[in-house]
Amino acid sequence: MDSRLSGDGDQVRRRRKCAVCGERFTTYEAAELNLPRVIKRDGTRVPFDGRKLRSGLMRAAEKRPISTEDVEAAIARINRKLLGAADSEISSREIGELVMEELRGLDQVAYVRFASVYRKFEDVAAFREEIERLERHPAPEVRRAQLDLLDQLDQDS
Repeated sequence: MDSRLSGDGDQVRRRRKCAVCGERFTTYEAAELNLPRVIKRDGTRVPFDGRKLRSGLMRAAEKRPISTEDVEAAIARINRKLLGAADSEISSREIGELVMEELRGLDQVAYVRFASVYRKFEDVAAFREEIERLERHPAPEVRRAQLDLLDQLDQDS
């Protein structure tokens, strides 16, 4: 009956009508994507598992002011980067860096949470080093917000 793009344009939503009973229903179709295989730290190779990616992001974002939509958008950006990679395999380290890049732009606390597990922080000093690195090199979104505040201060003066 009707077809249109849904989500981020990666799904097709179709309204259909049963030829037998006349009942209407909706289906969603998505392309089966060939994401690269993941090379784990121990050298084993496993298929990419989007559930692990989502789980890690959601755990880092737990009890933080990050919407589910923001997490889903981050996952979509990571998936696009993985699909755009020319390689048929990618290291788990590279995926972790992509996740950290996304979290850094979303929420600094979620970023440090994820980094603490991903980089296996052993003590408080490791946390301190990561926080100092974050302060020295804020995410572009944070930098823009800071510049906006400076502009406002200049206008008020």
